[in-house]
Amino acid sequence: MGIYSEEIERRRTFAIISHPDAGKTTLTEKLLLFGGAIHVAGAVKSNKIKKTATSDWMEIEKQRGISVATSVMAFDYNEHKINILDTPGHQDFAEDTFRTLTAVDSVIIVIDAAKGVEAQTRKLMEVCRMRKTPVIVFINKMDRDGKDPFDLLDEIEEELHIHVRPLSWPIDMGQRFKGVYNIFERKLNLYTPSKQYVTENVEIRDINSTELDGHIGEPLAEKLRSDIELIEGVYPVFEVETYLKGDIAPVFFGSALNNFGVKELLDCFIRIAPSPRPVQALERVVDPEENTFSGFVFKIHANMDPNHRSCIAFVKICSGRFERNANYKHVRFNKMMRFSSPTAFMAQKKETVDEAFAGDIIGLPDTGNFKIGDSLTEGEDLHFKGLPSFSPEMFKYIENADPMKSKQLNKGIEQLMDEGVAQLFVNQFNGRKIIGTVGQLQFEVIQYRLLHEYGAQCKWEPISLYKACWIESENKEMLANFKKRKSQYMALDREGRDVYLADSPYVLTMAQNDFPDIRFHFTSEF
Repeated sequence: MGIYSEEIERRRTFAIISHPDAGKTTLTEKLLLFGGAIHVAGAVKSNKIKKTATSDWMEIEKQRGISVATSVMAFDYNEHKINILDTPGHQDFAEDTFRTLTAVDSVIIVIDAAKGVEAQTRKLMEVCRMRKTPVIVFINKMDRDGKDPFDLLDEIEEELHIHVRPLSWPIDMGQRFKGVYNIFERKLNLYTPSKQYVTENVEIRDINSTELDGHIGEPLAEKLRSDIELIEGVYPVFEVETYLKGDIAPVFFGSALNNFGVKELLDCFIRIAPSPRPVQALERVVDPEENTFSGFVFKIHANMDPNHRSCIAFVKICSGRFERNANYKHVRFNKMMRFSSPTAFMAQKKETVDEAFAGDIIGLPDTGNFKIGDSLTEGEDLHFKGLPSFSPEMFKYIENADPMKSKQLNKGIEQLMDEGVAQLFVNQFNGRKIIGTVGQLQFEVIQYRLLHEYGAQCKWEPISLYKACWIESENKEMLANFKKRKSQYMALDREGRDVYLADSPYVLTMAQNDFPDIRFHFTSEF
């Protein structure tokens, strides 16, 4: 046991992931409500209160109603310290979400009862499976008509390749939605649509008692009994170990908008979800219980505060205790640094913190010292892995639309690229800057933010490219020959590495065949 065991044990760090519109931001807001971190619910959709959801604070997010940046929120609940990372559901920002998943110990997946499992959710689940991250499923919007709960469970098993086990069960749905029976705690939660208050709970130890009929009527009580019997017959008994291994996903039903089923999810979550887990570094496995501090940067965000031109590096603490003003080693620079104003987040409200423990996420003001994947330690050389940049699939030339503002434009591009929103390549043939992204929406976000945060105007020009590949080879002669032949398509990334911009799948395959000694990589980590 380490000296900080108690602090580490009480932490739960998780991400909420879902398809856009499944109700992720609403769920986050309701969880914050239980933690007393915000005091008015429904502040998202209500026009009377011109407040937007605490987690969507970037201007463009408010206009579009989507989260494009991962926000971090922390609150205390029942002796536990909970860190939530709200991730963008929009697929153009999948890369941001993939990186966020490297910083959490477990995940809650939100699924819309009417739409079921959608493509984006599948992709994210693959990442969870790869990392063996434990998953809890919350089936949302039960107050609207949706698919049959058993069909939904089958669909989740089939589409996400994970075994499920319902820990709560809905009683009807849509207009006729009566509530859920909490299998985990053997309680009946009756539903009254209200966005502010938590609904009444009736303890029913034995669902075969006639007491149940009094609450929901005989026909529904009968259906519930046979459903539960079926569940007990079909699904294995829930065991926390299997969930922690990532082999089974507990399922809860509710309506985040009406604050129903959320508390049950949270109560079960703090009981079964893992506290911070060991993290694999290139050198060794880092245990959260170790006494020395270590952590890595998994995200960089420019302009959290529009009044200050600063970036914030989000650091996930992997072990030990972080102290304000202590000296820590920036491994890539090989130099010691001190941080006088580390912050913890409650969405937009930042507070300076004096200490933080494994599992926590802190923000360090950054003036260009950090890149995604950087490690901080008390002196040991550790490199945390698994934070790749993917090969972009959309490309445009970025041009300056206002010659007077070229300095602002360059600074803006540099800071936004540090965030990992997109990648910058400089064409070696004509020196033009090319921005590569994984989705169309990112071009809009970049243009919008350059204008509103840096006062710089950019314009996009089309360029037809298929993929960016990082290339390397021990065969110097072949490499030089390749670069000469493909000179119009050679670029450098921000690290100064060679990148080949292939203009079609055919040309890429030909190049791979013609130059057997050259390795083509599709992520920046190799």
